[in-house]
Amino acid sequence: MTEPEFLTMARTAYDTVADDYADVLRDHLASSPADRAVLGLFAELVDGPVADIGCGPGRIAGHLHGLGVDVFGLDLSPEMVAVARRDHPDLRFEVGSMLDLDLPDGSLGGALGWYSVIHVPWELHPEVFAEFHRVLAPGGLLLMAFQVGDDVRRLEQGYGHDISLDVFRLDPDRVLAQLAEAGFEPHTRLDRQPVGPEKTPQSYLIVRKPGPSDPSRS
Repeated sequence: MTEPEFLTMARTAYDTVADDYADVLRDHLASSPADRAVLGLFAELVDGPVADIGCGPGRIAGHLHGLGVDVFGLDLSPEMVAVARRDHPDLRFEVGSMLDLDLPDGSLGGALGWYSVIHVPWELHPEVFAEFHRVLAPGGLLLMAFQVGDDVRRLEQGYGHDISLDVFRLDPDRVLAQLAEAGFEPHTRLDRQPVGPEKTPQSYLIVRKPGPSDPSRS
């Protein structure tokens, strides 16, 4: 079966920029209080292993690990996974696709889609969200972060390299509706305005797979 073009584009782009991407964003969380606050809330609520899906160089997984979360990372880009293993040798990172997660049903307490679904075409989001729902245990939490909008941009330059990569901005209300269709319940939503070089608002969503176990009360 021929691989969809968007997957090939994303893998090629992130393989190309992996080292420089890691260097540029290495200390980004230090100047991002909203990011730290949302990740801290997620770390307080989640119960059980967490998959950082689209983990890149592992910086978010590393941060969650420092907060006491049992976390591992998956990414489409082998070069990103190599950088993550180099920078965070105490954590597990594997190559994988969010469209077909090599994880058992109900095996996770939490999942993270931190600026990773933004490279998947809008019409495939229900498929991705259904896959997230499948791998989460009852009561499990999903945290997503993304740029707000309703357009798609083609990046031709990134981190000092020539690339070709589509970035889909997302409408939080539409995403929440799609997550509800996939079986999730809303938990927390935070929208903020652009900061520094950002060109669009940013949104953070925490949703829960219904079930008898409520991580917020554990």
